[in-house]
Amino acid sequence: MRIVLYQPEIPQNAGTILRLAACLGVGVDVIEPCGFVWSERRMRRAGMDYLEFAAVRRHSSWSAFLVDREAGRLVLATTRGALSLPDARFEADDHLILGRESAGVPEEVHASADLAVRVPMVDGARSLNVAASAAILLAEGLRQTGTWPG
Repeated sequence: MRIVLYQPEIPQNAGTILRLAACLGVGVDVIEPCGFVWSERRMRRAGMDYLEFAAVRRHSSWSAFLVDREAGRLVLATTRGALSLPDARFEADDHLILGRESAGVPEEVHASADLAVRVPMVDGARSLNVAASAAILLAEGLRQTGTWPG
């Protein structure tokens, strides 16, 4: 399983997700451009000392990611998802895609997704923080596939 960050805008969120991925043994793909300067110093500050344990691949664009990515389904986390998280069935090689904090992902990414999943929320709630969404989806995916570390 891998986490895919589509054009992340907030380094603290990206750092939190990198730390999550490092601790749980999953890789991260970053689709550029980012909304911040991606430097080891900045990411180390956001991801603390876990950055060295994170398996990160950077891609210059969505199309470059599609060419270079590993096999597996594209599972998009979206408030527009037709499938509620409790009804989703994950596979061990899924790529969990999370969009920009301000705008999610463009239609091109929606159209490429094999599965569009939404985290159920109370009425009136607009969306979760992207790092919280990553943790929720990844935890459920690891639970279903029996791939929790240790």
